[in-house]
Amino acid sequence: MIATSALKESNSFTKLVPSLFVIIGYSISFYFLSLTLKNLSIGITYAIWSGLGILLICLVGYFRYGQNLDFPAIIGILFIGIGILIIRFFSVSINL
Repeated sequence: MIATSALKESNSFTKLVPSLFVIIGYSISFYFLSLTLKNLSIGITYAIWSGLGILLICLVGYFRYGQNLDFPAIIGILFIGIGILIIRFFSVSINL
């Protein structure tokens, strides 16, 4: 989430400090994603990782950048959140 926010701040990698946050942040994220793949399937892992990323970056966009979502976008993002909860509480795939 921090790396993705820094991506916007980097201004197409023309600003050094935000660009470093992007490179370091994504490197750390992918490292921890690879550790997770030892215990979970790639589909479940990526669904949760990307879904939570979408939810959190939408909040950052709203609070940090003043970006508003229309009603259909909010409903779609809520469906993503509900999907993550369904996987977490009802899927046997998460307990591999």
